[in-house]
Amino acid sequence: MTVAPDPSTETTSADASRADPAADGAAHPTLGRVVRTLDELYPPSTAEAWDAVGLVAGDPGAPVHKVLFAVDPVEEVADEALAWGADLLVTHHPLFLRPVHSVAATTFKGSLVHRLIRGGCGLYVAHTNADAAERGVADALADALDLLHRVPLVAHPAPSPHEAASTGTGRVGRLAEPTTLRGFAQRVAEVLPPTVQGVRVAGDLDAPVESVAVVGGSGDSLFDAVRASGADVYLTSDLRHHPVSELRERARLEGGGEAGTPFLVDVPHYASEWPWLRYAAEDLARALAREQPGTAVETRVSTLVTDPWTARIASVPADLPADPDAPHA
Repeated sequence: MTVAPDPSTETTSADASRADPAADGAAHPTLGRVVRTLDELYPPSTAEAWDAVGLVAGDPGAPVHKVLFAVDPVEEVADEALAWGADLLVTHHPLFLRPVHSVAATTFKGSLVHRLIRGGCGLYVAHTNADAAERGVADALADALDLLHRVPLVAHPAPSPHEAASTGTGRVGRLAEPTTLRGFAQRVAEVLPPTVQGVRVAGDLDAPVESVAVVGGSGDSLFDAVRASGADVYLTSDLRHHPVSELRERARLEGGGEAGTPFLVDVPHYASEWPWLRYAAEDLARALAREQPGTAVETRVSTLVTDPWTARIASVPADLPADPDAPHA
């Protein structure tokens, strides 16, 4: 695994995370208290029906001194959690999304759970419930791009008829200043963790863009909602050939050529969701301190790049030699 190069974002939480709370004689919450607080921040009831969220492993009565936040529950992240002495690992992606019949250490998922339990580290998952929450994955991605006047792309019901919906899948907002599709894509590349894939773009790079829709993680199932929002460009992940081709063909037909919107910007799944980790670390520490004054945990955001792609080989046009320094025939 590689490491994101910006160390300034590695550990960002409330003041409790900047020093060892034990040094100040602070009390430490139990895992059960931390789980209740996480459930309040990211209510499990707001997760999609197919999702698997909440506490995966851990003793609710155990004290929690350190919490590590990461996107993926993979071996390298478990290594980091155990080496740091974390009592809880909070990941965005579930370890067990589909039913299993064994957690034996002979399987890679079972082995990870066994290692965490032996090391005294619990595992908690906040997935689609964190996508939709205020200051969740969608808001963090929108904030990274400084989107203004944002609203949910697909809103959850509002608390009352007199309130606007503030939670739901994705966000739609406006840039502070219009730019080109090229400029927007460059901005995306600057604010998200570097990955092998980088940023892929579908559309006229010189076309103007101002309104933006964002969805962290896989988002091609929401193309109809993006079109209905009127967004100039849609930023998401895991875009597949056929949905992208069909959307662009439809946009060209209805929009009068290559400038038909929405344009598409595709980034690695991991990169689109990583900005949320800092919010989660801050909000957990702040909420625990507010609920039980004198209680503190140390939090850390993992900067391990867990995007699974490790290399990219650029295609060479058929009429060019593979070696750019080689003479032409």
